[in-house]
Amino acid sequence: MTTLLTQQVACTSGALDAALLERVRHETLTVPDGWVTEYGDYQSGGWGTLSLLNASGVATDVTITDCEPVETSVLASMPATKQLLSGLGFHYMWARIARLTPGSFLWEHRDYGELQSVERYRLHIPIVTSPSAFLVLAGSAVHLAAGALWRLTPTFVHGACNLYGPTRIHLILDCYASAELDDLIAGQQLPGNYVRHLPPLHGESLQQQLDKATSLARLGYPQAAEQHLLRLFFKHSLPEGRAYDLISDMYDAVGTPDIAQEWRSRKSILLGLTA
Repeated sequence: MTTLLTQQVACTSGALDAALLERVRHETLTVPDGWVTEYGDYQSGGWGTLSLLNASGVATDVTITDCEPVETSVLASMPATKQLLSGLGFHYMWARIARLTPGSFLWEHRDYGELQSVERYRLHIPIVTSPSAFLVLAGSAVHLAAGALWRLTPTFVHGACNLYGPTRIHLILDCYASAELDDLIAGQQLPGNYVRHLPPLHGESLQQQLDKATSLARLGYPQAAEQHLLRLFFKHSLPEGRAYDLISDMYDAVGTPDIAQEWRSRKSILLGLTA
């Protein structure tokens, strides 16, 4: 795989205990309702989280901050998950369980911009997934397979989707740099069978997609038009932020420059372009 892509996502070298992961899977599938929808501008709907380790100890507190975390009541009821996290031995900043329901998207964005400038990593442990659930980074779709621990560098632009189901469930661990973590990621790799390079979209083909969205907006379906353009990021290799630019262009074309400007501002926030 290209160096650029492996800088952004890779499978770590550490082996996870299959029997323990199966117990973790059972615990995550039997978590009571109470999943929190946060970061609404970042998603289509269908993304929910509960905190396991955080600043307050309240599981529904899911807005990520720098902290020395404490255990939440949800983690207290998940002994296998607690054993897994403890056994990894990392210096955690935050830990969550996250689900992404079928037909759901986390739009193109970058993370950590609001946090302190210290070295940290995000780790994903897929618990329930399928090949139709993948990340998009650097113009490629990357499926994070279950049974492994994956490192993501979320300061690069990325998005996630779950096209067909089942509901994708991941443990997401935000960790400060440590010797234990350095040892784990030293042998990381990105197996080619989990990567699909997306085709580019430009010229006449790109204009056709914009025209289709513009027609939907003029017919009175602006939300459908927005989602049509946002989903291009998951089908094609596009320059950073191009989907958001297309939405602004669409609203300019239908004579609503105020909404076009709202999307330009949203692009700056989602991609961390604001100071």
